Amino acid sequence: MTAVADILKAKSSVAVHRVGPQSSVLDALQLLASEGIGALLVMEDEKIVGIFTERDYARKIALQGRNSAQTPVRDVMTRNVLCVRPSQSSEQCMALMTENRLRHLPVVDEGGKLLGMVSIGDLVKDIISAQQFIIEQLTHYIHGGGR
Repeated sequence: MTAVADILKAKSSVAVHRVGPQSSVLDALQLLASEGIGALLVMEDEKIVGIFTERDYARKIALQGRNSAQTPVRDVMTRNVLCVRPSQSSEQCMALMTENRLRHLPVVDEGGKLLGMVSIGDLVKDIISAQQFIIEQLTHYIHGGGR
């Protein structure tokens, strides 16, 4: 089982993009688009107060006919943000994401300091890598490497 800390180390960028709760939804969407990401943490100073995702936009702005330039992120963000610790496994994160229908999990230390964020894509990539390693080992064993 891979620890979240190892997944963060393997990522090409651990920068977590963020906005303030007073930022407009339009500004948040522009940041999502320019960075090619699906979620932003909403932070006041160094405290996580919410998360804004593409799903929040689709359900709380687009479908309700709200104006993204005039709506602050605080009005549509998801407030109860589930976080994980760096010692948690990819399997634990995957279970948490599946159970709660999430695609992003902030990683925080014991004091609540933000260390990074993992996405469902990060976890799937890690699991596929682990499975590929097992397949290679079994193939090597089957073809005479295990004698």
